[in-house]
Amino acid sequence: MSEAQQTGAKAGYRATINAFLQERLQAKLDKLTPEDPQRDEIIASFSQHIWLSSAAKRVEQIQAVTHSLKPIHPDARGTNLYVEPGHLPSLDDLGSHALGDRFVSDVVGNAAALDVYKLLKLEVNGRTLLSALLDQDPDAMAALDADPVQAHALRDAFVSLIQPRAGGASSHPLAKQLYWLVGADAGKDSDYVLLAPLYATSLAQAVHTQMQEDRFGEANKAARDARRERKAHEGTYHVYPGLAVQNMGGTKPQNISQLNSERRGMNYLLSSLPPQWKSSEGRFPVHAESVFDRLFIARPEVRQTVRALRHFLESDPEPNQATRQRREALLDTLLDELVSLAVEMQQLLPPGWTVHDPEKRFAKLNYQEQLWLDPLRAELPEEPVFAFDWLCMDWPAAIGKRFANWLNDQLRGKLPLGDAEAREWKKVLLTDEDGFRQQLREMRDKLDAPHHVSVRQTHAELAKASGEDA
Repeated sequence: MSEAQQTGAKAGYRATINAFLQERLQAKLDKLTPEDPQRDEIIASFSQHIWLSSAAKRVEQIQAVTHSLKPIHPDARGTNLYVEPGHLPSLDDLGSHALGDRFVSDVVGNAAALDVYKLLKLEVNGRTLLSALLDQDPDAMAALDADPVQAHALRDAFVSLIQPRAGGASSHPLAKQLYWLVGADAGKDSDYVLLAPLYATSLAQAVHTQMQEDRFGEANKAARDARRERKAHEGTYHVYPGLAVQNMGGTKPQNISQLNSERRGMNYLLSSLPPQWKSSEGRFPVHAESVFDRLFIARPEVRQTVRALRHFLESDPEPNQATRQRREALLDTLLDELVSLAVEMQQLLPPGWTVHDPEKRFAKLNYQEQLWLDPLRAELPEEPVFAFDWLCMDWPAAIGKRFANWLNDQLRGKLPLGDAEAREWKKVLLTDEDGFRQQLREMRDKLDAPHHVSVRQTHAELAKASGEDA
């Protein structure tokens, strides 16, 4: 490295540390009046020499970890571990070892001393101050203090952040502990070893980061929009069914760890439930007069949304824009589920499934719903009447009314709902540009193509058959 590069690196660490201290100082001064007698004392405490000396003492109150005890129980006192994933044995199972060099260490201890860790996370040219001090980088050392002896003393204090605490490993009555059989005789105490599991906080952070991107990133948003609009998309749509969130630390997530604080206490729990067998007929309106009777409300998302809408309306919200937006968001979810229900049947069942069924399982299904759910039946040469009824497009309004009546029934109870509300639900369904109407346009374009039955042709055939003038 040239002399200019060395000077630049040293100045970089020094300038970064000074900027960090100035930012924290300014945040404190902003809370004081210009005449406050504490200003001079606070300004003096943020001089680099004084602040770094104080930080070197306070660093003993915190510890860098990759596996933490606090998430097991917030009052547990025991050993935490800092083990870089590259030093762990490689296994076929998913674990912290899979992180390799792409891991973030966590910090536990006194939340009031976490500013020391923020200092050590400062980066210059992609390298943290802590990493540079671990390697005894001369430029990082010189940025701490001009006196080499004092610089080494500060360095030794700061790097102790990742070193094991004195006194050896220990557990705690509030920590999880289990006996694990390592020998051949389950009746011998000596054939067991006592394990004290720790929380893999670095792995939890990697999972959280990935899931946040998968759920809310721009790539997944584009894939979700394409799925909703039923358009081709090259990307991957990520969804995590049965996802749960464990909140750690309550209103003070920083008491658990630094990373837990950055996640606002959120820790994702992936579903580990065994699969449940469901009869395939449960997905179709077998012996039902309407898909709204049992099939639609059986969808988990529909049940949750209806429940949320009912509770929201029962709270008597103010008639403002926020209320309208909340109601529209819940209705959009129901409409998405309604369109998905129709698409599933159209994709999984053959054209004409509503009529060509030897067991007559769908004979009771409402005729307007047959027109909606079995549109390709209109392509069959033996179904000119069905094709005519489909292309006349009277049935979408009937479906809108049935949807409105169904939703009113779900919301009725303490809610004063009637014809006005039914008309509103119907209007929302038939004006849903992204879902219901888009589906109708696509189906109608397909059925109205030259090689399919047209309204004029069908009308002429019906009139001829009845002896009328077409």
